[in-house]
Amino acid sequence: MADNFIWLRGEIVRQSQAFVNVLSPAAQFGLNVFEGIRCYWNAEEGVLYAFRLQDHLHRLLQSSRIVSFESPYSVAEIERSFRHAIEANDFLCDTAVRLTLFGDGEGSWSSCEPISMFIAPMPRARTDLRKIPKFAACVSSWERINDNVLPPRAKVGANYINGRFAHLQARRDGYDLPIFLGADRKVAEGAGACLFMVRSGELITPPTTSSVLDSITRDTVIRMARDIGIEVRERTIDRTELYLADEIFLCGSAAEISPIVSVDRFEVGRGEPGPLTVDMLHRYLAVASGVDGRYPDWRTAVNRSKAGSRSQNEPEVCGR
Repeated sequence: MADNFIWLRGEIVRQSQAFVNVLSPAAQFGLNVFEGIRCYWNAEEGVLYAFRLQDHLHRLLQSSRIVSFESPYSVAEIERSFRHAIEANDFLCDTAVRLTLFGDGEGSWSSCEPISMFIAPMPRARTDLRKIPKFAACVSSWERINDNVLPPRAKVGANYINGRFAHLQARRDGYDLPIFLGADRKVAEGAGACLFMVRSGELITPPTTSSVLDSITRDTVIRMARDIGIEVRERTIDRTELYLADEIFLCGSAAEISPIVSVDRFEVGRGEPGPLTVDMLHRYLAVASGVDGRYPDWRTAVNRSKAGSRSQNEPEVCGR
């Protein structure tokens, strides 16, 4: 693993030199709130764009509020530190950034302070449009957490163990990915990604009250789809509707847009990524990288090539 620079407690340090107390609430109980933020390199402009950075930082502080963290950092301070971490590595390539507020020091699961932060950028390529992956999914026997157990709208580290159980079960059973049902036995989401289904020309997704994360990528897909005239409905989805869907995809900052080609061994559509799914993936990556200049408020320039724009064929700089 590359020994990149990360921002930790106000300093830039090597990843190998970043330490957290083993007795901290973060290490013992997964007490942290986090955001995974993707940055996309625009070779023609020579600019690295963070995608919907302000929305991610706003959600980070919402998660902090839900778990009773008093963040010692303002949005402006976090954004400056985010830029500092990117610039320290001089990443001029597609990049994923893990930004985490965590229970530091020594404490218990009920500790509310001290709170520290780390920002860890790492190179991560976008989905290759020449070879779009396709995934076989199953409906998990594990139930999705709900708002009266572990609130899904808070991105808390411990919440993701729910997804771990479902993901490991899916892999053991010969599938790539799981799909959760909620306590109401309606479709919720994947493990760490929201779900969309296409039926009869409509794009359908469970509402945010169906035990799903209040996803920024989900919102992006909805807004982009409606802007090109696609009907989008937010409603509950029955399990068997997945078996009859024309297309299904998962979406998230990490997943981007991931086509599901079968559910419980029922083929979805023709068993290949559907036309709307592929179109939305192309549009999403074009907007996120600034190739499509619409939605400029969704992109924040966080690093630039010192030589200005570069050839599309010039190798990307992905770490030191």
